[in-house]
Amino acid sequence: MEHVNRRLKIFKILSLLYRNCRRRFGLRCNLIAAIYNFEVACC
Repeated sequence: MEHVNRRLKIFKILSLLYRNCRRRFGLRCNLIAAIYNFEVACC
């Protein structure tokens, strides 16, 4: 599980303070998770 957290924190949006519109934060987190899942499935 720690490796997954590290890989997700590579995306700056999850490792720094979020300063954009809050209503889109969930959407952006879902997109990052989808990119990560796609990357894991390809390997």
